[in-house]
Amino acid sequence: MTDPLDRVLKLVSEGRLTAEDAAPILEALERPGTAEATGGMDAGRSPRFARVEVRESGRRIVDLRVPISLGRFALSRVPGLSSQQIAEVEAAVVSGARGPILDVEDNDGDGVRIVLE
Repeated sequence: MTDPLDRVLKLVSEGRLTAEDAAPILEALERPGTAEATGGMDAGRSPRFARVEVRESGRRIVDLRVPISLGRFALSRVPGLSSQQIAEVEAAVVSGARGPILDVEDNDGDGVRIVLE
C-alpha cells in the first residue's frame, strides 16, 4: 500500500488514528499546501464536519460527526443513497453550505440525515 490516502484510511479503520486526527492529513492530501497556509483552519469559510444520522424504525441508531475530508471519501458507502443524492451532498459541501442538506426517510421510519457543521 503506497498511496498516502490508503495508508491514512487504513490507520483510521484500525483505530490507530481517530477521524478527527486524520482530518488535517486528508485535507493536506486533497489540497497540497492549503493546510499550511491557513494554519489547518478554514477561517470559518466552509463547514469542517458532517453529522450523519441513521434512523431505523424512527429510532436514531447512528449519530456520527466526521470531518468533511473523511466524509467525502465515505459518502458513496452510505447505504440507501442514490447517485443523485450523493451529487447533491457533494455540491452542498463544495458550495460551503451549512445546516441540514439531506433528510431521507421511508414509510417505516428508516432514513438518513446529513447536516454540515
